Amino acid sequence: MTTTPWYRSVPRDAWHALFAAQAGWMLDALDFVIYLMAIPTLQQVFGFDTGPAGLLATVALLTSAAGGILFGWLADRVGRRRALTLTILVYSLASLGSATAATLAAFMAWRALLGFGMGGEWSAGAALVSETWPAEHRGKAVGIMQSGWALGYILAASLAVLLLPTLGWRWLFAAGVLPALLTLWIRRHVREPAVWTARRGSGGLRLLLAPGYRGRTAVAIAMSSAVMFAYWGLFTWVPSFLASPVEKGGAGLGLVKSLAFIVPTQLGAFAGYLSFGFVSDRLGRRPAFVAFLAAAAVVVPVYGLGARSPALLLALGPLLGFAGHGYFSLFGAQLAELFPTSIRATAQGLVYNSGRAVSALAPYVIGALARTRGIGPALALTSGFFVLGAVFVLLLPETRGRALDEP
Repeated sequence: MTTTPWYRSVPRDAWHALFAAQAGWMLDALDFVIYLMAIPTLQQVFGFDTGPAGLLATVALLTSAAGGILFGWLADRVGRRRALTLTILVYSLASLGSATAATLAAFMAWRALLGFGMGGEWSAGAALVSETWPAEHRGKAVGIMQSGWALGYILAASLAVLLLPTLGWRWLFAAGVLPALLTLWIRRHVREPAVWTARRGSGGLRLLLAPGYRGRTAVAIAMSSAVMFAYWGLFTWVPSFLASPVEKGGAGLGLVKSLAFIVPTQLGAFAGYLSFGFVSDRLGRRPAFVAFLAAAAVVVPVYGLGARSPALLLALGPLLGFAGHGYFSLFGAQLAELFPTSIRATAQGLVYNSGRAVSALAPYVIGALARTRGIGPALALTSGFFVLGAVFVLLLPETRGRALDEP
């Protein structure tokens, strides 16, 4: 007897939705991460240190929180596909605008606008994927979607090495307008999920605060906040940690050489995103989440404090990427399974991006600590927040295999 592979049982419309969300998330990462790659160059151009550099990332994260909530609400009302298309246009044009900035204030304004699109893309894309994929494979699909971030990170690092030393930082940010072309494909090939078409949103934020959902919303926000603080506090500064001189607490690799260390880390992240989806579909959302966060809590201090030789950094990079990213695949699946269709994108946007709002302090805090303690020791402090996130997830119900809109 032959067994049909799981991926052959998934309809073509679901694969189209997944590709749109994954590509949107990948290009979202590209437009955000090129700033992280350009920090040392921008510090020289605009004359600022690690504090303002972290503040620029903080501004984008704050506006991404607002954008995630706004576009989540919009996706519940006008559709997942329309909201996704609009968010991609926003962050693409904002990246192009960043290339025109003549002052630090203008650059910050464009990065703030980029944050709106960045936050909104996840809210619309996660709802689109969750609602088009069958329950038994939802974790896998969300893992594939999330893996786009690692691909975008690698693409951003590659473009930085290619363009920064040759054409300069403005051309690097101008390249960020290219994702706008994806919207043409989305409009032609992606359909709205049937479950949304049948039960268009009418609940809004008030339903999230109703007795049936108030508690799980609060716990989910706390979980998201702890994990996001750890993530953004850590990975905002990893490129600078690798490129910074040893006397400043960095690894002393320089920009070009650090790419050889960033790519293995993001390949580990890619594997982590995909693995989490399969593990959570098999064992459950909570056990997979706790295992990944526990691993991250162990690897991060070793990477930030103990790894100084290039060989050790290269060996730990894939482990850091795997454990430090994979757990994000939980958010698209479990949050979708915790809330009904009428408020699903609103809820996902609120929970995920409220965490981003809290975590917006992380790049600034870690950047400020780096000035006195060094970048490596500052990164190690994020470990405790990974542990806190693992505690909060245990307060939420296990949702593996739950049909959407099932109580």
